[in-house]
Amino acid sequence: MSGLSSSILGGLRRIVLAVITIGILYCSFVPPVLAVTQIALTEISYKECPPDVAEGAVTSGGVTQSASCFLVIGKTKNPSGKTVFDADVYGRIYDADNNLVLQNRSRVGLIEQIPPGVSDFEMRISVPSNTTMPLQLKKFKAAGFTRKIRQ
Repeated sequence: MSGLSSSILGGLRRIVLAVITIGILYCSFVPPVLAVTQIALTEISYKECPPDVAEGAVTSGGVTQSASCFLVIGKTKNPSGKTVFDADVYGRIYDADNNLVLQNRSRVGLIEQIPPGVSDFEMRISVPSNTTMPLQLKKFKAAGFTRKIRQ
């Protein structure tokens, strides 16, 4: 019986060694998981787009409407110590009467690159031209990655 036990133990050792080897090989070929970096946005305001930036402003939703172009401006605070790429910007934009301007949308834009620390940003938005001014920009924040995601 001892011969049978040692052959079973030898077989189990080979299986365990094979599983460990496969695990090590798998881990060495799987790309690292990208963690999302939260970016604080402060001093948020807006200004009208310069004429060269405003060209071609249209609204979303499949219906072509006349639109007004604005640049949302402010400061980013990137605490990661690394450049953040492809940061989606979320927020709510209301008109002067407290009506939501971009219905069913909390993602309002993208900042392609954010260096570590505090820096300035600007992002173009288009709103329907019949929106009552001034705009109210609320709950703005961003989240991106420390590696380029979009090509």
